[in-house]
Amino acid sequence: MSPKPMARPGGRSARVQASVHAAVRELEAERGREALTVPLVAARAGVTPSTIYRRWGDLQELLSDVAVERLRPDTEPADHGALRADLTAWAEQFLDEMSSTAGRAYIRDALLGDPDGGNAGQCSAYAAAQVDLVLDRARERGENGAGGEGGEADAPAREAVMDHVVAPIMYRILFRPEGLSTVYARELVARALDGLPD
Repeated sequence: MSPKPMARPGGRSARVQASVHAAVRELEAERGREALTVPLVAARAGVTPSTIYRRWGDLQELLSDVAVERLRPDTEPADHGALRADLTAWAEQFLDEMSSTAGRAYIRDALLGDPDGGNAGQCSAYAAAQVDLVLDRARERGENGAGGEGGEADAPAREAVMDHVVAPIMYRILFRPEGLSTVYARELVARALDGLPD
């Protein structure tokens, strides 16, 4: 089956998505991931298996969709009053959440059921939005290195953080997880901020 676009649904579609996602989470907690099947999820969600196949294509794409939703940040980055402190705290939390057992499983699921790269793009957008909030606060405080007055002028600062903080953390989580620590996150932030233009 061809992959279906995962736009944010409304109405009945939103209710179906919510019930199917809830069924996946409940069944995973009760029986373990290996026991999940489309018919089992459909029965728990109160939909037909064909509804799941039509919307998600297969179990892996469904698990991927659930993982992307679980990777969505629950809160805004904490405000510690300075760019370095804010970005350091955010990077430490990002590393801690993404490198946890659950975080790694969500990353793996998000990427495995992602034939067109849309899920990876959505996860990247979550991180970029968080970085933008940190940079916006710093810019409002008049701090150097936080970017310009708004809009596209902020892109270089955001992309520098994405390239020098987020990307190395994700690479290490996926391919070289040994040695990950808050010290590593702090070092990445320090190098990224030292390289940003004033």
